[in-house]
Amino acid sequence: MARRTRQVLALIPALGLAVMAATGCATPVNQGSSSGGGDIALVQSGKLVTCTHLSYKPFQYTEGDKTIGFDVDLVDLVAKELNVKQEIFDTPFETITSGAALNTGRCDLAAAGMTITDERKQAIDFSDPYFDATQALLVKKGAPYKSLADLKGKKIGVQQDTTGEKYANDNKAANGYEVVQFEDLPLSETAVRTGAVDAVINDNGVVFDYAKEFPETEVTAEFNTGEQYGIGIKKGNTKLLAKVNEVLKKAKESGEYDKIYEKWFGKKPEKK
Repeated sequence: MARRTRQVLALIPALGLAVMAATGCATPVNQGSSSGGGDIALVQSGKLVTCTHLSYKPFQYTEGDKTIGFDVDLVDLVAKELNVKQEIFDTPFETITSGAALNTGRCDLAAAGMTITDERKQAIDFSDPYFDATQALLVKKGAPYKSLADLKGKKIGVQQDTTGEKYANDNKAANGYEVVQFEDLPLSETAVRTGAVDAVINDNGVVFDYAKEFPETEVTAEFNTGEQYGIGIKKGNTKLLAKVNEVLKKAKESGEYDKIYEKWFGKKPEKK
């Protein structure tokens, strides 16, 4: 997901106080049999804490009392290498992209269907890309909207502070539609089904998944924005960054990445 870019600096003091009360100092853990040298400090002993913003199905979402998804399975591979368990910490997306959640020790890394952008690189470090994405158009099944031009005079829903919102706004003047902002992805998708908006623009992975679950909707267009997701890590945490990249590389070489991809998307990833 191409997620929110707005910084919310006002949240940093509150996060800092919560960290002081709940976590204390970072705890070093052994890397086990993996290579790389030296120990990696984690914010909680025996855990790899992952910040995310729920729900962004199928990348991360809650089912029963568990958080599951494509991103969750990938980070589980990192946790296994570190001989710890992954724990999910749900937080507003702005606290991830601004670096606040990582800088104040709320989590070790962030996996949130998050597009790598130059702006976000100023606040956090990113792993190597692990998923290719683009923007797509979700509409009611049978609706005559197959391009942005078809939506002249209509309403397009977007998730606040995402690259989908940016794409919709960048093309608004040329195509004459209204952009309607929603706080979260599920709210915008539901708005298509209820008719509150005529279409939604968001990442192709999530809208295709939604159309599969709700066949009264469909995806009628994709826009080649050339986006890539990365796992976010606190700036300067080079040991954890190296470990994440090592695990992603190993998973792709061993075929484990393909298995996880097929589990969540029903097909193997396209080979470049």
